[in-house]
Amino acid sequence: MKQPKSAAPGRLLTQVAGGRRTGALIVGGPPGGTVYVVDGQVTYAESAAAPGVGELLTASGRLAPRTWQAALDAGSSQATVGRLLLDQGHITQGELELCVLGATYDAAYFALSPATAQVDFLDGATHWLGPVVRVDAAAITRESRRRARLLDEIFPYPQLDTEVVVPATRPPRERITMTAAQWELLVHSDGQRTPADLAQLLGRAGYATIQELRRLAAAGLLELPAPREPAGRPTFVRLPRARGTAVDIHRPAVPGTDGPTVPIVTGARPGLASGDPPPQQRRPDPATANGTAYRQPRLARRKPGAKLPKEVAAEPAPPPASTDEVLLKRIRTALRALR
Repeated sequence: MKQPKSAAPGRLLTQVAGGRRTGALIVGGPPGGTVYVVDGQVTYAESAAAPGVGELLTASGRLAPRTWQAALDAGSSQATVGRLLLDQGHITQGELELCVLGATYDAAYFALSPATAQVDFLDGATHWLGPVVRVDAAAITRESRRRARLLDEIFPYPQLDTEVVVPATRPPRERITMTAAQWELLVHSDGQRTPADLAQLLGRAGYATIQELRRLAAAGLLELPAPREPAGRPTFVRLPRARGTAVDIHRPAVPGTDGPTVPIVTGARPGLASGDPPPQQRRPDPATANGTAYRQPRLARRKPGAKLPKEVAAEPAPPPASTDEVLLKRIRTALRALR
């Protein structure tokens, strides 16, 4: 494969379709994707940001995971996975075509939406699913642009499409109305999943998931990710403060604490004029830092020879019991419980 070049994916797809070529248009990420073309017409598209046909069929319960895996093992080498599912009666022709069209338009949006990306065309490549449907390349390009405009009309914040989804800690108003799909997305947003993760987990289209997330962000129910730094600009990381401190760890501590103290001089320093060494600074006692002296409690007077109170002179602890004594005590306790 030759070195990929930087170009507009949609424009290159139009050129490939005009030449009626067959192969795979590979678009670098993120998120990137691949658009498969046969005789200038799009047959399938896939992207890391959109679930494929297998994820949609298995997550929705239409196909069992073992059925899908068996079709992959048998038909991937000959690119006849779709034909095997139809011949064995696992799915109908209309269901398969509808699922393939949805996955193709969904992945094509992520692959063709960048204005410029690293693009390469692999001549003669075909997808393992096989030719189920054929779509005009111009229709794919128009639909990708229309979807981008719709997202900007909902909430123009592209960072939401790829960053981790974080629900807002507090709703912006007292009463909030949301759809079932929006509620499902909020429930499964744990602060670690991206929109692509949520789409694959719930078996939903990637673009439809982003649409609902944009609506949630417009309603104030999502935390907006930080804007991306421009290319070539270094990213600064804010170091956390030392645990247990509420101020800068390099700031001088207040007198009376365990940290270093700063002496306060209110008058002339003795001994400096006569040549005597300055007196050594004494660290203030924490017991008298607040102006009150701490005194040890006085013991009550006792007669000569009398024993000390128990709280002052504790009795020596009994010697540890041997292993046999501990075992005998456990046996006695068990026998008493059986009575």
